[in-house]
Amino acid sequence: MTERKPPGVDFETWADRQIREAEERGEFANLPGAGKPLAGIDAPYTEQWWVERKMRDENLSYLPPSLALRKEAQEARERAAEARSEAEVRAILTEINAKIDAAVRVPLEGPPHRLVPFDVESAVRQWRTARGRTA
Repeated sequence: MTERKPPGVDFETWADRQIREAEERGEFANLPGAGKPLAGIDAPYTEQWWVERKMRDENLSYLPPSLALRKEAQEARERAAEARSEAEVRAILTEINAKIDAAVRVPLEGPPHRLVPFDVESAVRQWRTARGRTA
């Protein structure tokens, strides 16, 4: 435990001595991240940086669940369009459809999501057409 600053000693002098003694004891040796750049050092500064970092570290969402599902559905549509195979298109859309079905049965917190499950066969036909393939 750190000792209390003695009366009459300049705070800066006392703090410098504490740091020097800790260095001599090796308390700063082999710290995690030593010699590595600071994470996010080049990111633009925001006043809420610590909230954003905590949310990212804790894998929390900025959105209410209904809006997060809308976003996830949009991302699934984009991933399906870029998929490398019909099976991948089907897998992506089947997974999001299960989440949409669950949200229809038990509404999520937040504004209404107004999502309906994707028509997988129609999406596969569009995927084939975009690649000049026919079934």
